Amino acid sequence: MNTRTVVLNGAKMNYDGKLDFSILSDAVTVYDDTAQDQVLERVAGCGIVVTKEMPVGAELLARFPDSVYLLCEAGTGYNNIDLAAARARGITVCNIPAYSTQRVAHTAVMLLLNLASSMRRQLDMLSRGDRSNFTGHLQCPHAEVNGKTLGVIGAGHIGKEVIRVARALDMEVLAYSRTPKDDGVCYVGLDELLSRSDFVSLHCPLSDQTRHLINADTLAKMKPTACLINTSRGALVDEPALIAALQNGVIAGAGLDVQETEPPAADNPLYDMDNVILTPHMGWKGLETRQRLVALLAGNIRSYLEGRPIHVVS
Repeated sequence: MNTRTVVLNGAKMNYDGKLDFSILSDAVTVYDDTAQDQVLERVAGCGIVVTKEMPVGAELLARFPDSVYLLCEAGTGYNNIDLAAARARGITVCNIPAYSTQRVAHTAVMLLLNLASSMRRQLDMLSRGDRSNFTGHLQCPHAEVNGKTLGVIGAGHIGKEVIRVARALDMEVLAYSRTPKDDGVCYVGLDELLSRSDFVSLHCPLSDQTRHLINADTLAKMKPTACLINTSRGALVDEPALIAALQNGVIAGAGLDVQETEPPAADNPLYDMDNVILTPHMGWKGLETRQRLVALLAGNIRSYLEGRPIHVVS
């Protein structure tokens, strides 16, 4: 079987040069980045293609060479790939469903704790030389999270890990899922979760059903003291609606590791809002997490070549 492998946008994962892609197969070519008009030339003659959050649409897949039989998405989400078009070409698509569970969950909890402590405002004060938090009374809201209610939307691997940590912090936890389980979690409807939660954390995949799940209507159902946390996919949130809600006091704050457009435009108000913590989709980017990602990619490829494909999404 043809084991020639091409990584089309390796710099997305290996931005610091610390990853070893040679473990993927005995013949690997790695490109830092690939424009759409370069894809067909670079996958020519390859059996295995690796991408990371790179659009691979129907028109492009229809022109893929017959040599390609496996398309590996180097991550959990695969909304960037047209699965129906891949099936039509006989190309198997697989992903990495749980490589960053703890790191992304810890990012969500980090955002929650920072929002509870108004850390953005405190650091902004120091950056402009204002030390009144030290010389006088604390100028920023600072609240306990124990006893507060966390609403988790999406109870997969990452959502469950967030729930585990939140319980260790003595938080009350509600969850909303399309497929609730008998697992000791308190599942409620979406409207009830939004209205009762002090923090709402998103952990569901992006699909036609979940795009803009958080919008002007759903934001209006949250407490004015509540904060929204998103470490999943930016387009789960209608960003203009969120900005308006934050500016008008509909909700109190937001912690966003993902945005609808990444990176956000230079004039995006989220950069400068003191009730927003913005991070650059860093949840999966820890060194150990990325090393695990490459190892699991190699496992996906090896399993396919051994005739027992795993993590197939197509």
